[in-house]
Amino acid sequence: MSTMVQAIRMALHVAEERHDLTDVFGEDVGPPLGGAFTATQGIKCAWNTPLDERGIVGASIGLALAGCRNVGEIQFCDYAYNTIDLLKLAGLQTWSTNGDWNVPMTILTPVGAGIRGSIYHSHSFDATATHIPGFKIAIPSTPRDAYGLLLSCIVDPNPCFFLVPKALMRVRSLPGEEVPGEPGDDRALSKMIDAPLGDRAKWQPQWPDTPDIFIPFGEARTVRSGRDLTVVSYGRTLPLCKKAADELSQEGIEAEVIDLRTLHPYDWPRIRDSVKRTGRALFVNEDTEISNFGEHLLRRTVEELFYELSAPPRLLAGAFVPGVGLADSLEMASVPQLPSVRDAMRQLAHHQA
Repeated sequence: MSTMVQAIRMALHVAEERHDLTDVFGEDVGPPLGGAFTATQGIKCAWNTPLDERGIVGASIGLALAGCRNVGEIQFCDYAYNTIDLLKLAGLQTWSTNGDWNVPMTILTPVGAGIRGSIYHSHSFDATATHIPGFKIAIPSTPRDAYGLLLSCIVDPNPCFFLVPKALMRVRSLPGEEVPGEPGDDRALSKMIDAPLGDRAKWQPQWPDTPDIFIPFGEARTVRSGRDLTVVSYGRTLPLCKKAADELSQEGIEAEVIDLRTLHPYDWPRIRDSVKRTGRALFVNEDTEISNFGEHLLRRTVEELFYELSAPPRLLAGAFVPGVGLADSLEMASVPQLPSVRDAMRQLAHHQA
């Protein structure tokens, strides 16, 4: 069963072979490294750029306007903040030209905490991404979703963000959630598509025959059904919510867990219908709590579902601190962890108006 990194690599291969992907580029993206997380090993159209995030985004826009479907990687999302003006330019092209110019570019960037990356390699970017109109935004929590969402980004005629939770990059598919066509044996897949250590000059990947899977934007996934509260999450915190919900079922609390999968567009009908049934809503992610995307979802919940609620909706998000500390204790305190997720769910389930 593939890891998320392997699923991304397989999607890029499918895209360059069957869907006119012409360029994958960024810092260390090409040979011999294949990206800081090895997500681009073996991709024929991958090439290295200078250490220049503005150059990467500018090149991505230029290639897209020239009709070249491309993926530009920002090695860590922490370094995307100095490109905001260029990203805004990419997002407005189709709108400002009344549909005459499309921008088929994807900005792929690892996001979030979980790898002890300290202050320069632990930021989230999801809320910032939702502040840039014109982009579609995908953030997977499973390898199969990474495969299908990345392909949807690449074939889209306009700009997309593909945000990859760093903490989930080495997590493998669960049984029954594999990428179709991949070998069932982990070692067999590794031998096929993971570059060996040492000299890679003559290495060539042997790609499994994986089909096209396009997970639509705006289609969330209910990963656990429940009656007592609705928990909406995505990315790194989604597996925490699922595990907390499973544990709380031993206490008689049945939480419904929704994986949003895409932040724009997003699946409001699924959230709305679930909250109408449960009467309680908890939004969980690891971005800082002020101007958090979960605040938007909470506001909409209050505005549209106020009389359906049995308790005030809640947000559990990252602490509003300038960065995430290197020490394990500091990182654990900065973003939601399993105990804090479980406690928030329990408190909301027991809340009485």
